[in-house]
Amino acid sequence: MILTRSPLRITLGGGGTDIPGYYLEHGGFVLTAAIDKYVYVALQENFNAGLIVKYSEVERCLKADEVKHPIVREALKHLGIDSGLEIVSMADVPAGTGLGSSGSFTTALLLALCSHSRVTIGKEPLAELAAVIEIEKLGEPVGRQDQYAAAFGGLQSFKFDREGISVEPIHVSPETVQSLQDGLMLFYTGQSRSASRTLSAKPLDVDALNQAKLLGVESLNAIEDGDLRHFAELLDHSWQQKRKTLSTPEIDQMYCAGRKAGAIAGKLVGAGMGGFMMFFTENRMQLRRGMIDAGYRELPFAFDFAGATRVI
Repeated sequence: MILTRSPLRITLGGGGTDIPGYYLEHGGFVLTAAIDKYVYVALQENFNAGLIVKYSEVERCLKADEVKHPIVREALKHLGIDSGLEIVSMADVPAGTGLGSSGSFTTALLLALCSHSRVTIGKEPLAELAAVIEIEKLGEPVGRQDQYAAAFGGLQSFKFDREGISVEPIHVSPETVQSLQDGLMLFYTGQSRSASRTLSAKPLDVDALNQAKLLGVESLNAIEDGDLRHFAELLDHSWQQKRKTLSTPEIDQMYCAGRKAGAIAGKLVGAGMGGFMMFFTENRMQLRRGMIDAGYRELPFAFDFAGATRVI
């Protein structure tokens, strides 16, 4: 059996500027942190021929063209695999929660399939192939940060333009990494949503994305300078700009509960309308107590620095 995993991610700045409709014209810039919550793909030979694909549904097909799951179908076709496999996917966090699960699934699946075919693939080709399948072959209106964050892991800055994509680790001291990890906390809104449906329903707001990009660059500078309070202020400023189109009364109530419990900043992760609210705090216990008392569930996490990997 082959088992792979890819990490989920949180966006620290520049969210939305990785969409091709924007960055091909204006250039994009996104900061991400991979976290130790994963999408897993297990793969083994099916000696009864055909294909068995297990996720929230179970599919039994004779060949790849018959697979209903679009990402699995296109990945199999791209790698020329038509039958003889059982593919099972699992995740630490449900889909539709703003943590990049689709991109993580695609990278984990492709890594497993490449391992099965004895094809060695690096992190950048893996990320780009995952993006090509989701964005170009399937026409999903999503960006490229999820696939790249899942493939590379760690704290990364990504620049997107017509010339391609550049990946640069965020240069910080171990002490700043620990302080950043300690300050960030995730709480579940109780709602999920489809990122592709949310994004496809929104017109491209170039002025807002230009501002998001500038805030992303300033956030990088703040993190690399070790000025995490300024980073938190930028995080909150970003949310205040986006909340009119991304929030709901329930999410506003959750944000207010977090600020009341001592959070310096808060924002939704992902495309909005649900998923997880991310807060930055200098007092984890106070925020945890306040949010639990208000009825919200925490998702504890640490940063992941391995990226997409084969486990066995």
